[in-house]
Formats: sequence, structure tokens, C-alpha cells
Amino acid sequence: MDGPSRIDTGDRGDDQADGGQRGFFGLLGPRITKQRGDTAANLHTHEALLLLQNYEESGQGWFWSTDAKGRLTYITDSVARLMGRTTGQLLGTAFTDLFLPVDSHGERQRTLPFLLTKQSKFDDLPLRSAFEGDDRWWAISGRPQFDSADKFAGYRGSGTDVTAQRRSAEDASRLALYDSLTGLANRFHISKKLDTTLATFAQQQRSCAIMLLDLDRFKQVNDTLGHPAGDALLKQVAERLLKIVGDKEMVSRLGGDEFQIILPDIEDRGKLGDMAADIIASLSQPYSVEGSRCIIGASVGVAIAPFDGLSSDELVRNADLALYAAKGNGRGRFSFYSSDLHTAAEDRRALEDDLRDALVRGEMALLYQPVVNSKSNMVSGVEALIRWTHPDRGVISPAVFIPIAEEAGLIWKIGEWVLRTACEDAASWPGDMRVAVNVSPIQFANEELPKIVARALGATGLAPDRLELEITESVFMGDTAETAQMFKALKELGVRLALDDFGTGYSSLAYLQSAPFDKIKIDQSFVRDATIPGSRNAAIIAAIVALAEALEMETTAEGIESLDQLELIRKLNVSHVQGYVYSKGVPQAELLEHSEGAWTIKPAGPARQRNDRYSLFRKVGAIHDNHRYAVVIRNLSTTGAFIEGILDVPVGTRFVIDFGEGQLVTATVRRSMKHQQGIEFEQTMVSDGNGGLCTRHRVSPYLIAAATQSTSALALPSFTTTTDWKAS
Repeated sequence: MDGPSRIDTGDRGDDQADGGQRGFFGLLGPRITKQRGDTAANLHTHEALLLLQNYEESGQGWFWSTDAKGRLTYITDSVARLMGRTTGQLLGTAFTDLFLPVDSHGERQRTLPFLLTKQSKFDDLPLRSAFEGDDRWWAISGRPQFDSADKFAGYRGSGTDVTAQRRSAEDASRLALYDSLTGLANRFHISKKLDTTLATFAQQQRSCAIMLLDLDRFKQVNDTLGHPAGDALLKQVAERLLKIVGDKEMVSRLGGDEFQIILPDIEDRGKLGDMAADIIASLSQPYSVEGSRCIIGASVGVAIAPFDGLSSDELVRNADLALYAAKGNGRGRFSFYSSDLHTAAEDRRALEDDLRDALVRGEMALLYQPVVNSKSNMVSGVEALIRWTHPDRGVISPAVFIPIAEEAGLIWKIGEWVLRTACEDAASWPGDMRVAVNVSPIQFANEELPKIVARALGATGLAPDRLELEITESVFMGDTAETAQMFKALKELGVRLALDDFGTGYSSLAYLQSAPFDKIKIDQSFVRDATIPGSRNAAIIAAIVALAEALEMETTAEGIESLDQLELIRKLNVSHVQGYVYSKGVPQAELLEHSEGAWTIKPAGPARQRNDRYSLFRKVGAIHDNHRYAVVIRNLSTTGAFIEGILDVPVGTRFVIDFGEGQLVTATVRRSMKHQQGIEFEQTMVSDGNGGLCTRHRVSPYLIAAATQSTSALALPSFTTTTDWKAS
């Protein structure tokens, strides 16, 4: 070992080994001893060398040296063995080969090759072992050495095992950045990531979407099964989210049952809506937690930068507003942010205040929609539908005010009024026509429900078997003993039970074996698409019918609106039908006119199912040849709309319809009748998650800003017709 024998000594004598010492200091000792020439100093140095040797052999630290070319000339035996090699195998190899490159473990520091090349000293450089099976971390220190001619002769240094400290630091870092329960990014980590992403994307004019997710009915899991079960459920939720999103770093748990997802470079609201729907469907499937079956749901709010905000605070705030809207419209939904939601939030608060006194002011009323035998067209019963006529706003849909009532704690009071009023009305009907009343999960969870039902029956004199309680599958959230006891208590009253909205994501054959249902109501989402070529919904409906028949239950298909849907439902042997193809809801006075004897309704409606149309009165812009016309849009569907406001537009004329907030869609006039035109969209609209429609893409604010700074207007499709029509 000629290299190290001359380092720092200037000695060119023979390499004499001390027979009583081994290792690096055993070789170095005689040379230092010859320099001293003093017995006391020699003994002192000898003792120091023994102490260093003991330190080396203790495993607390180790030593190394290289020649001028960076090749190992010495390494502690014990460390060589830890690396799975012998000293002889390592001597002569490059010192840098002992460690993984910095890039492979994400370190940000000057690399070992760089330091060795620059002949720089270094201390406690963290490096990871490069040998398979050895995942140790070492803190390496080194000093360059020069001979008597001041020529670089190599390095001499030491190393220390810092694996335990490294792992402890990584654990602390993980706790600071990741949720300890689910392993997802925590609020701090995802906030920093969103800040960084948006700042970078703003410079590059790229889009980034976020989703805020809130679990529905999660509190009931904690309340009924305990917090350990709730924690286990959250872990499964995280796994399902990762399966859909894919990138673990983009999914976070903000706390409680709130989650956030970052989706870079996605602004297509069709894709985002599909993903949100997939997330809701996945999280709504049953969970198995500690031997219990749990069912929850999810609501999602979506905001997209730069359209809905540029900063992370603004984007999160708007996504939260969209989430609030989704929950307010019935939960289990998604909603995109729009500026209208600010007004909607204020309206919602005002509606809640008005709803508290609506019953007292007599603003609530019931309509009754017939349930018809699919073979005979004879009415066998009706479903009670609540309606609220606001003194200023007019009729307000239950889809709007029922979620408000549930959140504000008003549903029990309203539900009791509906039950009593329906029983009172039904008692006045001649014959044995049944009345169905919806029971919310909140009502079902109240142990007072059987008593309320019994009092309503007793006060009105209605036969129990003429009352049918419609219960959604969400009541099976925990499969608890309380659920079974509630079913038992209700059936002991003699009332009928119907399973409502079957097939919406909670379905299980297990509870159908034990729950005493008399009827299964097939959700209208299955019916709506059943007649579309390639749809599997007909097969699903057939399976539900077969299941019901085997369990001796009736079936009702909801939402039947067209004659082709009715024909299919009849072929599939569904026993009862409910929908506009027979009748809308009718008031008590009209119902009394039909309740004498047999009530038969002849089906009527469109021959075939049409795309959903949304009746509305909305002012939009119609742009043609750089002229902008104010028009009113009506009967909006995914493929077209009905507009009015321009006179005598030729068929085939193309417009750009401006819905606002960057929503532009090219449309062609297919029908024209004076001031009214039927238009067909070039690209279909997509669901906004809340019963409305929106464009798939929007014009970027970056493009709009660039256009306003330019002398030319925002580029729009060119048209062949140059006629300037008059506004009607």
C-alpha cells in the first residue's frame, strides 16, 4: 500500500508493518514512530493508534483511502463484509462505485464524483450503498492528500452508518407531508403542490383541474360502528380513489372525510364529469369493515384553472362552492363551478329561512302520480309527491328543497306532515287504491318512526295495507341491529314496504333475503338508456325482475316517458309502470274524479326516447359574421336547442352560441320559423352534474386576454352568409 504509506508523512522509507497491529493504522504507525524518535511520544502515539483500531473494529465507524485515480487502496474489513464483498474484492475498484448516484434517491447536493474531481474536502456526505441487499446509508467524510512535491496523491477519509437517523428523518418528513392513516398527501403537502403547479402552468398557459370530495353518510359509520371502523373505511376509500386517479401524489386527504385531487392538463368537462361519476359510483359500492357491511356515498365539486381561478386559494374556494352545490342538490352528485353558484348559495340560504315557515303558511301541497299495471293500464296505486309553492318564486322542485330540509334538520317535520296528509287523503278515496310515501334515511334512522306511522293510520282510519313506505337502499349503510328492528316494527303495523331507486349503486342480494320488501322500484336511470342500441340496461332490468319474482315481490319501473320504453318494459315483465307516459302528478281533487271504480289510463307520449331536454329561459349571444345578437335559448339538449330573437334566418346558417364564461359552441340552423330557430350543435354538450348542461371545452382566459390586447377580435368560425338579420 505505497499510496497511503506516504500520505502526510513525506517518508519514502520501507513499509514496515507492526506485527501487533492490523489495518490502516497498523500500517501508518511505524512511519509516525520513526518521525518521533522519542520513546514517550512513541508510546503515546501507539496508544492512540490502538484506540483508533478499536474504534474501527467496533463498527461505529470505518476508514478508507484511495489513490490519485480514485481507486480504493484501503477499506475497513467489517464494512467490506457489510457490502457483501471482501476487502480484496474491493481494493482497486473506484470508490464512487460503492454508492448509488445522487439522482437515484432524489438528493439535491454536490455529487461525490464532482467533489473528488475538484479535490475538495467534504464532511458527512449522505450516500446510499450500491450493493444489492444492502440498503444502508453512510455519512462519508474525506480529505485530499498531497505528497512532499505537493502532488495530489488521493483521498483519506472515514464513514459512519447513519441508516437509523436517515429513516427517522424520512419518517418525520413523511408525517409532515402525508396522512398517517391513508398514506395520501396531507393538506399542507397538496397545498404546496397546487401552488407550485398553478404557478408553473400559468407561465406555460396550461390548465389544471381540482376536485374536492366529501363523503356522504360517513358520520353514521362513526356513530354506529365506532371510529376504528371509520378509520378502516377511510383507508378503503383512499385505495379506491388511487385506483381511479392513478397518481398517488395527486390525491390527498384534507382531514376527516374530505379529499382533494389535482388533475394537471385536463380541462375537458366531459372527461372530468366521467371521472367524477366514476369516483362517486366506486365510493358508493358497499364496504366490508370489521365484519360489517357499510354503504356511504360521495359528492364532488370541480374547478378548473385558469377558467375558475388562477391562485390556489381562489380555485379551492370555487371548487368548495361547487361541492356545496352538489351536496345541496341531493348528494351523490358532482358539480362544476360557475359564477352563478355565488348567487345560488345566497338563494339557498334564503330558501332555508323560508322553508322553516312554509308548512305554517300553507305553502306545501301533495300531488299523486299514478302507478299503473303494465299489462292492463289500470291504476293500482299512487305515489305522494310533495310540492312547495313559494309566494315569490313559484313552484320549487323537491330536488331543490328536500336536501335543504335534510341539512337544516327540517325533514322530520315535513316528512311527518306528508305522511299524515297522504293517509288522510287516501282514506277519502273509495276502493282500495294504495298510496306510497317516501321515507328519507334520516326519518328511517329515528326510532320514533313506527309510532308516527301508527298515529297517522289511527287518526285517519286508513287500512295499513293501503300505505306503502318507499325506502332507499342507503338505510342499509351499516346493516345494524337497529335497521332490522325498524323493519320488524314497521311490518308489524301491517304496512307495505318498497325498495326505492334499486340499482343506484348500493344494491346487494344479501339484504333482500332478510328485508321484508313487497316491491322493488327500478331506478329510472336504467330505464332511460334501456332502448339505446348497445345498452345492457335491458338485461339488468330483466335480472331485477327475475330476482323480484323469485322473492315474490312486485316491480315498478320509474320515469317511463316514451312508448318504446313502455313496450320494452312490458316485454321484460315489469309488473307496474310510473311515469309521464301515463300521467304526471295530479292534485287530490282531480284524483277523486278518477277513483270511482276502475281507473284506466291510455299511455301517450313520444314514440321514441329523445335526448333529455331542459326547458329554460336564458339569454345568450348568437354570433354571426362579427355581429352579436341577443337571443333567448329554450329546450336545451345535448345535441341542440331552440332559440328565438332573430327574424327569418335561412336553414343551414351557422352561428357561434355564447353561453358566457368562455362557453362557445358552433351551431347550424336546421329549422327556421320566423323569429324561432331549431339549431344543432357541432359538438355535443355534457352534463354539469346537477341536472343541467355545459360545453365540453371553454375558451381560455389567456386567449381572451391576448385577443383583447390585439387589434383583431377573438377568432370565430367564418360563415358563408353575410345577411344582417333584424332582431325580433
